[in-house]
Amino acid sequence: MGTAHQIEAARRGKYATLLDPELWDYIDQVNAWFPPGIAARPIAEQRAVYNAMCRAFHPGYPAGVTASDGVVAADARDTPIRHYRMAGKVARAIVVYYHGGGFVLGDLDSHDDICAELCAATGFEVISADYRLAPEHLHPAAFENCLAVFEWVAATSALPIVFCGESAGGNLAAAVAHATRRSQRHAAGQVLIYPELGGATGRSYLEHAEAPLLGVGDIESYRRFRSAPGQSLDDPTFSPLRDSDFTDLPPTFIITAECDPLSSDGETYRDRVVAAGGSAWWQEEPRLVHSFLRARNSVPRAGEAFARIVADIGRLGAAMER
Repeated sequence: MGTAHQIEAARRGKYATLLDPELWDYIDQVNAWFPPGIAARPIAEQRAVYNAMCRAFHPGYPAGVTASDGVVAADARDTPIRHYRMAGKVARAIVVYYHGGGFVLGDLDSHDDICAELCAATGFEVISADYRLAPEHLHPAAFENCLAVFEWVAATSALPIVFCGESAGGNLAAAVAHATRRSQRHAAGQVLIYPELGGATGRSYLEHAEAPLLGVGDIESYRRFRSAPGQSLDDPTFSPLRDSDFTDLPPTFIITAECDPLSSDGETYRDRVVAAGGSAWWQEEPRLVHSFLRARNSVPRAGEAFARIVADIGRLGAAMER
């Protein structure tokens, strides 16, 4: 028994004691869905496994939340959306949500529970965007879908708009915020949750290069998957951190996980926005890993971080009330 425990501790390395037992339970559950070698399987199979895992974690809708599906048509392309509302509540803002999944995985169903809970907790409407995925659709396909959804919301709703994106969706939220910051209708704010913003260096890339659930190798793979031939990393619609202009961006909250190579992206982004005269706040959640949103109901630290994210969205939406 002692030997088995020692082998497991060695496998977990420095994270064996850094991460709480409840979080290791979550990590082990996720890894059980994705055995070694699955990255070599067809993309359709990987997506099916990912969606099955997401369904297994789905706790159901909070009371009062309703959702309806629709389509945003722009430039001869249809972008599916899901619209969440809270019964009996007049929304003060609308959240445009871009899901994670490395630009390769995820859809309206994979993050359905998170969107429903954001709607219930804030009372805001939520629009989730089902953008096109790589490698079938290379950059800027996903960005174009996300931009189209924002423009549709801006044209059809008078409510303040708050962007919220996690992981790949954080990249897309920031990219749309940069592209639309000087439009007549722009976002009231953005909340970026462990976003991939196009960084490649920084403390966390070194300290947590092989963190549980996301390593530097994974990040590089996802970037290759979505890159069109000759893709410039300096394109701000691909790498928001590489933008040369950080002025006029909406108030921004960035929430990252301590044990995630992407954490430095959040810190650097905060610094650039503030240096340009804007408002940005970065919170590195201690002893958490990438994708902790899905552990919000089983891991106390993740639940507390989710509550802070809800509060950040609420502040941004309320601040722009007319």
